[in-house]
Amino acid sequence: MALWRGSAYAGFLALAVGCVFLLEPELPASALRSLWSSLKLGPASPGPVSPEGRLADAWDALIVQPVRRWRRVAVGVNACVDVVLSGVKLLQALGLSPGNGKDHTVLHSRNDLEEAFIHFMGKGAAAERFFSDKETFHDIAQVASEFPEAQHYVGGNAALIGQKFAANADLKVLLCGPVGPKLHELLDDNVFVPPESLQEVDEFHLILEYQAGEEWGQLKAPHANRFIFSHDLSNGAMNMLEVFVSSLEEFQPDLVVLSGLHMMEGQSKELQRKRLLEVVTAISDIPTGIPVHLELASMTNRELMSSIVHQQVFPAVTSLGLNEQELLFLTQSASGPHSSVSSWNGVPDVGMVSDILFWILKEHGRSKGRASDLTRIHFHTLVYHILATVDGYWANQLAAVAAGARVAGTQACATETIDASRVSLRAPQMFMTSYSEAGSRIVLNPNEPVVEWHREGISFHFTPVLVCKDPIRTVGLGDAISAEGLFYSEVHPHY
Repeated sequence: MALWRGSAYAGFLALAVGCVFLLEPELPASALRSLWSSLKLGPASPGPVSPEGRLADAWDALIVQPVRRWRRVAVGVNACVDVVLSGVKLLQALGLSPGNGKDHTVLHSRNDLEEAFIHFMGKGAAAERFFSDKETFHDIAQVASEFPEAQHYVGGNAALIGQKFAANADLKVLLCGPVGPKLHELLDDNVFVPPESLQEVDEFHLILEYQAGEEWGQLKAPHANRFIFSHDLSNGAMNMLEVFVSSLEEFQPDLVVLSGLHMMEGQSKELQRKRLLEVVTAISDIPTGIPVHLELASMTNRELMSSIVHQQVFPAVTSLGLNEQELLFLTQSASGPHSSVSSWNGVPDVGMVSDILFWILKEHGRSKGRASDLTRIHFHTLVYHILATVDGYWANQLAAVAAGARVAGTQACATETIDASRVSLRAPQMFMTSYSEAGSRIVLNPNEPVVEWHREGISFHFTPVLVCKDPIRTVGLGDAISAEGLFYSEVHPHY
């Protein structure tokens, strides 16, 4: 019966096409071919059936260049050489064995390093710490640098963001930071470094990576991630800040990206306070109308974070980039929403994250009654991203948040485009847009991967991340995400 019905349908459709041809003989052959192919009863041409494949295709359609693009981007002020290797193998080479994990805000010894590494590997969380003992650090750095599997990369948020921007040939990039011979050799030819930024010796940062499921003694990592440490005095004092600001007049950028504030954690309270005031003065010297993006990074000093929020740093910048650890630490340090949450339990709750982003922009962002430039926050965590913007100042947010999420998948897997077989969709399938207010209930649809909602003059753009199953390299992902999101962002000219 089904076979007969199918044959009848086919006959009827053939007759219909024949009638069209008789009635409209002038119809172009291409139109008839198109009509006939659309009526064929054979199997449909295979499309991406996996949610990951559909989502990647939907992103590609959404990611469009902004109407007004950046032409010149100035980036500063932290730069170094990253020495990347297996954390477990380095600690074994140093003669250390797995004990109990314990966080240390500053590392003073090999034992502190071992305890802090175990603490964060057990959580699968990223962290960055200052190593106070110069001699011990240099001994560890020498072992790490000469390790057969060690790899040397461009490091430091500013240098990584500059490097990512430099991949766009029509963009001119200025980088100010402590650039030694090895780093200069690693940088893209498209990155211009002013002579005052060059120094004789490189600053090395050691990046201890671990894979998802990697074991050491009783320890098993739930996620792939990394633990970073350094004895970096030049970046720690933000020595290149004044060089950076003085270079802007000649370079004439239309976007400024600043990072490295977290490196001041190794400084005394008095020095931190003094330097922060100088940072605010330096930012205020940047000509009005040039957006300034501040990239935050892993911090443990609540007083320093509180000072960054309250001592005019937030109001002086236009845009922020941060991850889930930095967001929670920020709200804890400044007594914001959900500040009683001690740590995220697995995937950060979308509603909670949204509440904190809303609070930052409402309390410290631009409004009629407040002299603040802050209008944009790009939040990223492993499985999803949110771009929050004050209405009226930014455009192309859909493309920007999608591009940031796409680069997280391609860079972690070291592929040019998303390979659907190597990534997985792990974002919550359903979530509320607010935890403390009456938010909307959102159900995720891979065919429409960017979800938008609004709250009191602030727009939120959410998209899942296609998480690389076996990441090649996790370092610099946050910097690549922020750079890509900024590259596709458009600021309104009246800014």
